[in-house]
Formats: sequence, C-alpha cells, structure tokens
Amino acid sequence: MVLAGLGHLRQCIQHGMGLQWAFPSVCDLSRMINYNGKRFRPVQNTANGETSAETIFHYRQEGNVLTSTYSGGRIVSGHLIALVDEEGCIDMRYHQVNDRGELMTGTCRSLPELLPEGRIRLHESWQWTSGDRSSGSSVLEEI
Repeated sequence: MVLAGLGHLRQCIQHGMGLQWAFPSVCDLSRMINYNGKRFRPVQNTANGETSAETIFHYRQEGNVLTSTYSGGRIVSGHLIALVDEEGCIDMRYHQVNDRGELMTGTCRSLPELLPEGRIRLHESWQWTSGDRSSGSSVLEEI
C-alpha cells in the first residue's frame, strides 16, 4: 500500500509526481518515513535509465535531508541529495559517472509504498538534465 492519504497524493501531484501515482491503494501515514541506513536496489527501469539490479543505493538521512551513494552495473559512482517531505515523498537531484566515463545528472521524485512485510518500495519519476534530457520511471525496493 502507498504511504499516502488523499492530501499526500494531491501534494505529490502539485510537486510534479504526476497523476499515475494517484491510482495505487492508499493508507494513512502516522509518522514520517526515515530512510537512514536503508539500502535499495532497482527492480524496474525504463530503457533510457542506467541503473539496474546490480546498482545498490546506500541511504543516509538527517532530519529531512537525504543523501545516498550508489554504484554497480553501469554506474561507477553516483551520489544524490534530496529533501523528504512529511509523508515520505522524495525530491532529489543526482549525478553519476557511468561505465563509459560520462558524467550524467538528473532530477527525480519518488513516492514510497509500504510492502506487506514492512519493506519500502519507491516509485520514481525522473529526468536527465544532461545527455538527451529524456525522462523515465523506475521502481526501487529496500533490500
């Protein structure tokens, strides 16, 4: 279930998350998600993305500031910085060096979903700010 109420969905849509996020089942979130110390791995990505199941993200959070280092697969080294809102939505900027030696940058917005066993799944909508400036979507799951 998605960690959101209707107000949260409205807020994510206002922040550019898009209408596609309004369709999953919803539940009430009584506390802010803390991503500190969690690790994530992509389970789905569009063809124009560079992350894969081999890419591991190591999240750190202090207050509402989220950072991560990541690598694996086509990613030699990557970093992100983000703000987490009170409902767990993530507004991030990222940069990474790929296996071709290219520096790639982009923006991403993530909406959390709480899986039945308690792990977090992140539904992401992103856009490159370098290269072809295309956009895509991905899904990450806590490992």
